[in-house]
Amino acid sequence: MKFAYLLDTDWAIDFLNGRQETVEKIRELREDGLALNLISLAELYEGVYYSRDPAESEQKLSDFLSGVEIVALEDGICQTFGRERGRLRKERILNRRFRPPDRGNMPAP
Repeated sequence: MKFAYLLDTDWAIDFLNGRQETVEKIRELREDGLALNLISLAELYEGVYYSRDPAESEQKLSDFLSGVEIVALEDGICQTFGRERGRLRKERILNRRFRPPDRGNMPAP
C-alpha cells in the first residue's frame, strides 16, 4: 500500500476520541493513504490497555487501523522526519495541536 500521510500519535488519539476537526481531516486524507509508525502504534496500545474500557478502546483502534499502513522506522525515515519537522517548526507551521487548514498552517501535499 502506498501512503501519502504519516500520522503522529496525537492525530490518532484525537481521531479515536472523536475530535471532530481531526476526524473530518483524517477521513479526507484516508483516500490518499495513511500510515502510522511502530512507535505511535505502541503508544496507542498503551492508551488502550490503560483506558477505562480496554475492550472498547481496542475495537476502536482496530477499526481505525483498517486501511492504515504500519511502517517501521528506518534511518532514512528518521532523517526525513528530523529535516521536515525542523523546517515546519522554523516556518511556524508545526503546532502542538491540529488546526483546520483554513488557518493556513498546513502545507499543501
